[in-house]
Amino acid sequence: MIKIAVLGTGKIIPEAVAAMKASEKFEVATIWARPHSKDKADKLAEISGIGKVTTDLDEIFSDDSIKFVYIGLVNSVHYEYARRALEAGKNVILEKPFTTSLNDARDLVGIAKHQRLYLFEAVTNLHMPNFHAVKDALGKIGTVKLVQCNYSQYSSRYDAYKAYKVAPAFDPNTNGGSLFDLNVYNINFVVGLFGAPENVSYTPNKGWNSVDTSGSLVMKYHGFTATCNAAKDSASPCFLIVQGDKGYIYSQGSPNEFNSFDLVIRGEEPKHFELNKFDHRMVHEFAEFGEIFESGNYKAVESGLQTSLDVMKILESVSKNAE
Repeated sequence: MIKIAVLGTGKIIPEAVAAMKASEKFEVATIWARPHSKDKADKLAEISGIGKVTTDLDEIFSDDSIKFVYIGLVNSVHYEYARRALEAGKNVILEKPFTTSLNDARDLVGIAKHQRLYLFEAVTNLHMPNFHAVKDALGKIGTVKLVQCNYSQYSSRYDAYKAYKVAPAFDPNTNGGSLFDLNVYNINFVVGLFGAPENVSYTPNKGWNSVDTSGSLVMKYHGFTATCNAAKDSASPCFLIVQGDKGYIYSQGSPNEFNSFDLVIRGEEPKHFELNKFDHRMVHEFAEFGEIFESGNYKAVESGLQTSLDVMKILESVSKNAE
């Protein structure tokens, strides 16, 4: 088992800890919390059977038995803590979005590659068997003509936001909003399949503090267009569609879950696929990260980092419209 330290006590952390355990690749050795959140960390450690809680990052960085650090903190500090971990010689799993600027992303990638450290961005759908199968099926639908993605859900924090109570998820100062949250899954899906687009534009719906509560991003590729819609201020059926001149690939449901997809070829019976091995969406990524580390497959690390850089370039190029 690979020993890992978890940084943070936010909403994602209990799910991440459970997923790490379910992957059977990682042993959560320590939880780090800021002093004001130590009680939350103590409770999580007790529930999850984690032996150690600390408020001292250096204690983690100096522990040679800890091979990885998972960073599940607010978006705006991803770069700071990831850089400190890498400089301490730790491999890093960084929760999406990778960073909040392209320069920061490039800096992290440069440090990781120079030191031959494993640096992963935790984007659930890219590591699922269903996603790998979609990549394999693309050639069957002919020439791609359109891609449509929609991830819209009414945020549990939106009512408070409308009452002028701002959580980080709706705070532009911490890179909250729909672009850096829900739309990241749509964008990663498209870039993971087709690489970087030729150009990109974004039309946001802005809330009272100018954060993008929903929006539509359009990516132009040679021969086709991909539209990525995301909303935290309204709900609708979520889906992913890749349309070709011989057929289409369709997945119904949240893009971060990506539980199944249909392959529909003109003149043939539709084929339904449910290939994911784990019930919880996050287990696949930790299982894959662990396998990559254990096998020493650094080419997979570099491929993932290129996707992260391509996505970060898109986010930065349009984020000014979301301010």
